[in-house]
Amino acid sequence: MKEIIMITGGSRSGKSQYALKLAQRKTRRAFIATAEPIDEEMKERIADHQQKRGDKFLTIEEPFDLGRALCSLPDNIEVAVIDCLTVWLGNLMHKYREHYSLVQEKLKSFLDILSDLPCDLIIVTNEVGMGIIPFDPFTRKFRDLAGRLNQEVAGQAHQVIFMVSGIPLTIKGNSVWKS
Repeated sequence: MKEIIMITGGSRSGKSQYALKLAQRKTRRAFIATAEPIDEEMKERIADHQQKRGDKFLTIEEPFDLGRALCSLPDNIEVAVIDCLTVWLGNLMHKYREHYSLVQEKLKSFLDILSDLPCDLIIVTNEVGMGIIPFDPFTRKFRDLAGRLNQEVAGQAHQVIFMVSGIPLTIKGNSVWKS
């Protein structure tokens, strides 16, 4: 059975760095990047993440179809990191802004794949429900969907880790990979 580790926390809490550290316990690794370089700040974030990964991961850029990305991984991959689930959700919501049912279909498709993974999976996601209530309806919808998506993924995960200031706090399960 393939293991799922979900790493959540606030912005710049160390989620991605910890996910990379965990993934490096396996020999053959993939990184599924969901971010799109939509502005200079995002370009800098992407470049920073690429530099930290180096050539230690097979990288797949997939902003919309995580299911396809997972199913297309080479057979020899032992672990894949998805970074990040909430960025992916934001991509879907912007792309299908007028077609909410398409967003729901993509989410369901992704969740269905989690029960039959080709490799172990580390999922990075943001905890978005601990801040203020967003002002506009679109952002509230995003926050609500992200919260529900995170609950679904956490329910299927073998381990859930909450990152606080670079410190991993295990909130579900035990260490699934021994050092």
